[in-house]
This record gives sequence, C-alpha cells and structure tokens, in this order.
Amino acid sequence: MTIRWLTAFIDLPVDTFDRGTAFWRRVTGTDLSEARGDEGQFATLVFPDGDSYVRVQRTEVGPRIHLDLHVDSIAETRRTAEALGAVVDADPGHVIMRSPNGFTFCLVSHHGESVRPAAVHEGAEHRLDQICLDVPAELFEFEARFWQALTGWELRTSKLGEFASLAQPASSPLRVLFQRLGEDDAGQTTRAHLDIACGAKVGDVRERHEAWGAVFVAEGPFWTTMRDPAGMLYCLTQRNLETGQLNG
Repeated sequence: MTIRWLTAFIDLPVDTFDRGTAFWRRVTGTDLSEARGDEGQFATLVFPDGDSYVRVQRTEVGPRIHLDLHVDSIAETRRTAEALGAVVDADPGHVIMRSPNGFTFCLVSHHGESVRPAAVHEGAEHRLDQICLDVPAELFEFEARFWQALTGWELRTSKLGEFASLAQPASSPLRVLFQRLGEDDAGQTTRAHLDIACGAKVGDVRERHEAWGAVFVAEGPFWTTMRDPAGMLYCLTQRNLETGQLNG
C-alpha cells in the first residue's frame, strides 16, 4: 500500500463559500475548475503548472480542512486504516473516514498526479505546502502513530517540542505536521489548519493577505496566525519554500 498524493480539501459553509474560494484562489494563484458532484458542491483549484492538490467543497459544516489520500487500492487502504482504528462514515465511491481521534479524511483513487506546482510569485513568494493536524495533548502520540502506520512514512520530532512531522517524498505537495495543543484547549478531537511557507517574507505575505480580506490573529515564534474571509484559521510560516524546513 502506497500513498501516492495528498490533497487538502477546504470545506466551506454555503454562506461563505464564494468569498472563501476567491481568497484561496488568490493565495494559490489558481483557476477554478467546473463544479462537480450531485449538487455541484466540489471544485478543484487548478495550478498553472504541475498537478492540483487543493480542492474546495460547499458544505453545511465548517469552515474546516480535511485530507484526501490518493491510493492505488481504496479497498486495501480502507482495511489497513480500519485495522489501525479508523472508522468509515460513508462509501459513495470514495471512502470517507475518521481517524481514531476524529479527523476526517478520504480515500480516493490515484490518477497519476506526481508533479508539485511551483511556488506563487505574485507579491512576496510563498507556497501553500503543509497541513497541520491540531491534536489535543492527551491524544497526540496516538494520532501521530496512526498516521505513521497508515502512510508508512517515518515520524520525526521537531526542535519545537510540541510538533512532529512525517518524512515524505520530496515530490509530495503537502507536508503533514502534528501539533500538540495546550492543556487549556477544550477540543476533544483532532482538527487541522493550513500552513503557508513564506521564508523571510511573512510580513509581506501578511500584508497581501490582509488586502484580500484575511485578518491577523496572533504572532508565534516562527509563524503568524491568520483568519481567512470564511472564518478559518491558517498560518504564515518562516519555512523554506523548497524544503519546508524552518529558516532560523
């Protein structure tokens, strides 16, 4: 079993779908595909080069992020995920699952995606390149080990003690990071946010995003937390655009 590709799915409520989609199109420098699905609820953000790895969905919940795993065999991966403690929510052709700690992900067929798009050069250069799973403190080890076992990718700790990540192929468009939330966090399940690599230009990227409707939330040691026009949190980080590693 091999995870061939990852796609970040941005789930947006009906009333904020249009402005949320418009914002993330600008962030990623993409066009929007034709709508698909029974109710026209899905669309892909189409990059000018490389293979797409970001999609949007009009939903009754959210805003939130879920993850699609592109695999050769949905049935085989489903069996492995269930054996590791994941549960199936639905099987409409692709399989909708939840990790043992409640994070939604889908198993979808791989269609040859392999080329990571280039960074966005409008304004300050940046790249949406990471999904961070935000895990309640007491569930952190279990969640991280579940993903290590499911993907087969090595789990690596960070010099920042509350983080760990998976060692993925260089061609992967999305890094997977795990963040141990503080004891004051009231959440009972794992959720996720998106991270954007900005190198040393976090301030410049923040200014551009604010012009597009995002708002500043908080400053961290190596990141700036923002809220998009649909109300979803994300982070601008000081990571290298090519390697995904911290600068500094």
